[in-house]
Amino acid sequence: MIAGLSLAAALGPQAHAATAHAATAKAAPQPTPAYVEFNVADPVRAKAFYGAVFGWSFTDYGPDYASFATVGANGGFMRAKPGGAGGPLMVFPVADLDAAQDRVKAAGGTVTKPIFSFPGGRRFHFRDLDGYDVAAWSEH
Repeated sequence: MIAGLSLAAALGPQAHAATAHAATAKAAPQPTPAYVEFNVADPVRAKAFYGAVFGWSFTDYGPDYASFATVGANGGFMRAKPGGAGGPLMVFPVADLDAAQDRVKAAGGTVTKPIFSFPGGRRFHFRDLDGYDVAAWSEH
């Protein structure tokens, strides 16, 4: 109990600052991610993989770049040295999580965390052909 009170006292100024920031944040629109770009070894291969997994279509801008559009996020594949795992986790919504997990396997991806439940729904994580960690999510 005493440790909890000490922690609360120590965090008092930060809690006040966070509350003030939250009030300011409500007044101004917050930026949201609008575009994600993957460096890939082969844009044609990346398009085939993500087309098979999510059903995306693409717009080609020469042999080294292709863009995609989804509900909520747009992006592209650029021919360059892949960055692989370790960056931010991109999570994409799907209607049928079980079918999406099967499509990842069929397209040559690796499921790194099988389907699991969490307070926001269910999801699974996978590694694509260039080593990126990605997730698919469903509310149900």
